[in-house]
Amino acid sequence: MIKDQEGIGTLEKKIVVLQVLSCLELGGAESRVMDLCREMKDSEVQYDFLLHDAGPDYYEEEAAQLGCRIYRVPRFRFLNYFSYCRALRQFFMEHPKIDIVQGHMTSTAAIYLPIAKKCGVKKTIAHVRSAGVDPGMKGKLTKWLRRNLDKKTDHMWACSTEAARAVYGEKHVDAGDVRILPNAIDVEKFVPTEDLKEAGREIRRKYHMEGKFVVGHVGRFHYAKNHEFLLNVFAEILKEQKDAVLLLVGEGSLMKDVRQQAEGLGISDQVIFAGRQSAVENYYQAMDVLVFPSRYEGLPGTVVEAQAAGLPCVVSDTVTRDVAVTELVDYESLNRSPKEWAVITLAHYEEIRNRKQKKFDRWDQRYVWQPPEGILKTNGFDVKEQAAQLRQLYRDML
Repeated sequence: MIKDQEGIGTLEKKIVVLQVLSCLELGGAESRVMDLCREMKDSEVQYDFLLHDAGPDYYEEEAAQLGCRIYRVPRFRFLNYFSYCRALRQFFMEHPKIDIVQGHMTSTAAIYLPIAKKCGVKKTIAHVRSAGVDPGMKGKLTKWLRRNLDKKTDHMWACSTEAARAVYGEKHVDAGDVRILPNAIDVEKFVPTEDLKEAGREIRRKYHMEGKFVVGHVGRFHYAKNHEFLLNVFAEILKEQKDAVLLLVGEGSLMKDVRQQAEGLGISDQVIFAGRQSAVENYYQAMDVLVFPSRYEGLPGTVVEAQAAGLPCVVSDTVTRDVAVTELVDYESLNRSPKEWAVITLAHYEEIRNRKQKKFDRWDQRYVWQPPEGILKTNGFDVKEQAAQLRQLYRDML
C-alpha cells in the first residue's frame, strides 16, 4: 500500500526531483539532502521523497513545510522482490510528474531506477554515498544488488572518488564518467561566533566538563563508525590524562554494545552519551579534538563540519582524502594500536594548551581558526554553491 503525504506548495512549472532514501532521520545522507532541500525552496526545483520506513521521521514535518511531498513503499527484504517491484511500478505510474529520480539508497537502486525509467521518468541518477558495506550476508547482498548499477542508471554520481571506485569501478572513474559531488554543509552555521562558543561552554557546564580535555565524536552507532576502537583509544588516553572526557553525539543500533564496552573497560563515568542532537554545531564547540576512526565512509560530513568549526581531527586513513580541505585533519592507520592513537590525540591537546600559554608560534599556522568559507567553496563543500550547481545540472538533463 503506497502512503502519500501531500506537501504544501505547487508542482506547476517545476523540475520534480524524487529523492530516494531509506528514511528522513537525523543521519548523514539525510541531513545533507535536507540542507540542499532548504536551498531549493522557492526555486524551479521541487524535491520530493520516496522513503522505505514506516515513519514519521525526524525531518518529515520540516520537509512538508518546505513544500515537499513524501511517499512510502515497503522496505526491500529480498524475499519480497516481486511485491517490491509491483509497489514501485504502481507508484511511478501514479506519479507521472516526476522528472528525475535521484537514488541515494544504492543497495536497491539497480531495481527502482530501471522501473522508474520504464514508467516514464525522464532521467535517473544513482548517487553513491558510501565506500563500504555492512559485514556479513547483508554486505554481500548489497554488493551483488549493485554489481551492475552503472548499466541501470542515466547518471553516475558519488560523494567521493573512493565511493565511486567502490561501486562503479576504476574504469568509470578513470574515464571521467562519474560526477563527484562532495557532501556539502551550511558553512555559516558552524562558524564559531561568540554565541556559538558560549553554547559550547554551556554544554561543558551541563556535563561537568569545565577545564577537562574533551575528546569528541559525532556519528551513528554503527559498524562503519568503529566505536569499539574509539573507546579503546580513549581508555589509553585516560591512562595519561586523568581528566579526559569522551563526548559521543549520536544514536544507533550498537549504542547498547558501546555502553557495555565502556563499563567493561571501567571508563563509563568518563564517557558521555549525548544522544541525537539537531544543533550539533554547538557540540563541536564543546570539544577539543575530534577522533574519527571509521572503518569506511563515503565522505563524512562530520569531518567537514568539524573543520568549519575549527576543530582538530584525528581520522582513520580509510576515510577519503577528499574530505581534508584544511590542515586540521590528521590521518592515521587503523593498523596502529589504540595506544599510538592516544599518543597522537594527546599531542593535539598539548598543542592546544601550549597555544593558550602562548609558547608555540606554529599554533598560528595550524590551529588558529581562519574563515573557512573560501576554501570550502573552492572544494565544493558549501551547500549554497552546490545547490546552484545542482539546479543547473537538473536543467541540463531535461
